[in-house]
Amino acid sequence: MDWQSARGARAVLFNKPPRLLCGPERRTRETAELFGNDAQIVAALGDCDFGRWKGLRIDEVQKSEPEALQAWLDDPHSTAHGGESVMRLGQRVADWLTTLEATPGHIVAITHPFVIRAVLTQVLQSTAFNLIDVEPLSAIELRFTGRWRLRLIDTIVEGAP
Repeated sequence: MDWQSARGARAVLFNKPPRLLCGPERRTRETAELFGNDAQIVAALGDCDFGRWKGLRIDEVQKSEPEALQAWLDDPHSTAHGGESVMRLGQRVADWLTTLEATPGHIVAITHPFVIRAVLTQVLQSTAFNLIDVEPLSAIELRFTGRWRLRLIDTIVEGAP
């Protein structure tokens, strides 16, 4: 199955079309097309700003700046890379979640692993940011009924590879 023929493939997961939101990056916009054609770009869903580490693999950063990487991993306030701290990312996500609390209806947000980790740590009121792995095309469901609740969902679509 090529990318073009996969458009809308995940839309079947919902009884009625949800409101689609996605980060501004091309990869999130393209992934959002699996759910529909009308995704709204939301800056708060943009990937973490990795500063000078943007585009580098973690092993490359480990070789070139091991102390800076360790400082960033150990201290959520650290901006050792010249970009966004984990705390700032968490605040950005918390602010965005607050805007959703009075928004009725089903929303699907397509974003990045770091943003999902930040959302989960906000919802779970946890400091376990670096203990959460998010695989590509993973899905979680959050519901707000006076407080945020996390629901793990099955995302397997019949007939999908």
